Amino acid sequence: MSLGRFEGQVALITGASRGIGFAVAQRLVSEGARVCLTARKQPALEAAVAELGGPEHAIFAAGSGDDPEHQAAAVEATMAAFGRLDVLVNNTGINPTFGPLLEIEDRLARKMFDVNVLSALSWIRLAHRAWLAEHGGAVVNIASVAGLGVSPGIAFYGMTKAALINLTKQLAVELSPGVRVNAVAPAVVKTKFAEALYVGNEEAVAANYLLKRLGEPADIGAAVAYLASADAAWTTGQTLVIDGGMIGGL
Repeated sequence: MSLGRFEGQVALITGASRGIGFAVAQRLVSEGARVCLTARKQPALEAAVAELGGPEHAIFAAGSGDDPEHQAAAVEATMAAFGRLDVLVNNTGINPTFGPLLEIEDRLARKMFDVNVLSALSWIRLAHRAWLAEHGGAVVNIASVAGLGVSPGIAFYGMTKAALINLTKQLAVELSPGVRVNAVAPAVVKTKFAEALYVGNEEAVAANYLLKRLGEPADIGAAVAYLASADAAWTTGQTLVIDGGMIGGL
């Protein structure tokens, strides 16, 4: 049964064909929203839209998250299909490398910053021009606990997420009072993206958490729904840590 917090509202969610992005879409649709999903692979997007109930509830736009033409097309498709854009969820992120900072290739570092930080800024700019500037709304950025401290092995990824957290604060100031901008910072969530951090070692990794389990995508979907909803109407510029009480390293 829908809670109705998003009845009549529309959300665009990047990186949403699976994992956290899809869980966010599921939660928002369950509460009345219509959504546009973006990701690189069209077949996965088609399956996701079908699972959400078809074009009455969801549409998709396939493309690379840091491609300006794709970004513009996705926002235009959202406005054409639904006539508004109340919520933007920046979930797209990559981490194609593992190891010490001094060994990361410059091309990979630049690509990570483009996708994890600059693309979020671009999506917000487009959504702001299309709807948010005049009508208000909410932005939620998916950061990471890696952006809040030291994260050996994924240090540059953590640096990009630290930048995303700071971007969240800066835009909360610049876009106030009409647009609220917040972030969530998950620890390890059981997704394909994070498999290298827990597969084959899940029990030992979970032992570092007070709640003795890893996160599920639905845990993050619930947090995003809160920040995007009127329940968080007096909350902006904040990063909500969702980490199961993490007491160890990644």
